[in-house]
Amino acid sequence: MSQPKTYPGEPVELPLRMTREPVPVEGCAGCAELASVRDRARAGGDMTTVTDCDVFLRRHPEGH
Repeated sequence: MSQPKTYPGEPVELPLRMTREPVPVEGCAGCAELASVRDRARAGGDMTTVTDCDVFLRRHPEGH
């Protein structure tokens, strides 16, 4: 009789998504401010704020 498997299966490999960060639109003060906040957050190691700024730039209310 074989022994039952008592360890987890092989790891699942998920795809690495390397999407480019959004680029601010020239002449838009809102985009420029979000990009500035994102740069300061990245310099301070606050990747949560960096991600938030990327989301806000993608969903900009102006709809560039």
